[in-house]
Amino acid sequence: METNAARAAIFNRIRKAQHRPSEPTQTELTQVAQYLADHEGGPRPDIGTDLVERFRQQALRTSQTLDEVASLDEVPAAVARYLDGIGVAKTAIAWQTLTALPWQPAGIDVAFRPPVNEDLVGITGCFCAVAETGTLMMLSGAQTFASAALLPETHIAIVPMSRIVGAIEDGFALAKAERGELPRATNFISGPSRTGDIEQTIVLGAHGPYRVHVILLRDL
Repeated sequence: METNAARAAIFNRIRKAQHRPSEPTQTELTQVAQYLADHEGGPRPDIGTDLVERFRQQALRTSQTLDEVASLDEVPAAVARYLDGIGVAKTAIAWQTLTALPWQPAGIDVAFRPPVNEDLVGITGCFCAVAETGTLMMLSGAQTFASAALLPETHIAIVPMSRIVGAIEDGFALAKAERGELPRATNFISGPSRTGDIEQTIVLGAHGPYRVHVILLRDL
């Protein structure tokens, strides 16, 4: 709340200096919407027509691992297989939007809350995924807390194939069409966190997860 108040105060000072009312008028909003609608996008690379395959290629290139399931009910078993394969305990936190999945039969102990330092695995969905770069677009919310994808050392993301778009511009357009405006936090995740600050040696997990595992959900 303090951050929002500070931002509002800054905008108010700017608008006051411009001799404008503290809140944008409908005319201003209409002008902005028209400008965005008329603005032509820049050139884009040719990524082909198979967005799912392009996403697979780019996800692997950015050190993500992949699995594929036919239905949401198969997700917990896929998570269990992955955690067994990397030797990590089947204990996780997850978005509250995933409470209905059969976690217990798969042997996974899941808490539906934001993570704390001791939580090693975070399970999330995503708003959409970007084929061009193998990127996950995450929109924060009361049930889709951003920290689930950032704090645990292992991030597992469920990505419906129908939510794979071509480019980041398409992700923003989809958010505008479905949400109207972006939430407080929008994160783009392209594989494990990495840095080369120390002697130009790449280190994974420096500022976030050092594993990102994507479970692709086939279209029904």
